[in-house]
Amino acid sequence: MQLCYVDESGTPDVPGNSSHFVLAGLAIPIRRWKNCDAQIHSIKRNYSLEKAEVHVAWLLRPYLEQTRIAGFESLTHDQRRSQVQSARTAELLRLQRVGNSKRYHQTRKNYSKTLDYIHLTDGERRRVVLDIAKCVSGWEYARLFAECVDKLHFDPSRTPTTIDEQAFEQIVSRFERYLRNVGEEGRNYGLLIHDNNQTVARRHTLLMKRFHQRGTLWTQLNHIIETPLFVDSELTSLVQVADLCGYAIRRYLENDEEPLFDLVFQRADRHDGRVVGVRHFTSLGCLCKICISHSNRPLPVIQPT
Repeated sequence: MQLCYVDESGTPDVPGNSSHFVLAGLAIPIRRWKNCDAQIHSIKRNYSLEKAEVHVAWLLRPYLEQTRIAGFESLTHDQRRSQVQSARTAELLRLQRVGNSKRYHQTRKNYSKTLDYIHLTDGERRRVVLDIAKCVSGWEYARLFAECVDKLHFDPSRTPTTIDEQAFEQIVSRFERYLRNVGEEGRNYGLLIHDNNQTVARRHTLLMKRFHQRGTLWTQLNHIIETPLFVDSELTSLVQVADLCGYAIRRYLENDEEPLFDLVFQRADRHDGRVVGVRHFTSLGCLCKICISHSNRPLPVIQPT
């Protein structure tokens, strides 16, 4: 039995606020679940995050108020929390006084989403994400699946499905093929475990019911059981790991950020030396690491300048 934890990075809306939409799934054997969860919990405990959700996009944002606190790095965690919260309260009161309602509500949201991380310096926040990525890179039994859609090359008029639906169908198809390839026929099953979102939950549940009845565009489903199980990512560490994988891939494609990507990409599902679990939907001439690995082309040689 394999559990595939699924989360997204970026928005499927066109144009939205990101150039790419990434849906990522990380599959692990069910017998490994307890050990994987314990490893992630141990890393989070090292940074006093054992009760917090690791949401990478919020974790890695700059916290400007920290830079304005003298000797911030030398303070205890409790002292850091106290001073950051005081600075944030002062900023919210200032925005209320000047009557900037839109800025006030956005700032209040940002503060709420990052509250669990304010005791960590910028360097510590980056290290916790890196530590988790290094941990995942060592899970040789895990397999990464991802559909990465470059919205500049997605034409809604030429496809009956949305970006989100296309990505989900790709993940389901690749996970099904993986289950078929690694296990004896009829003896290897898988379950999708998805970050909970009411709108996505209904849409993906209906899609999965259709896939079970008719198959996807590429394969029949004989090994994935049930519709996706939707869970609260705040309470499920391995959905948080899927979030990290999706974030790492998207930031590589959009900003050429390689350290996190290079770690999680080691777990991409491969067949005969070619990456089959991760695809970059973009122009044919793309030379990113995903496209090169997917086509089994040699990496380009970069001449020194």
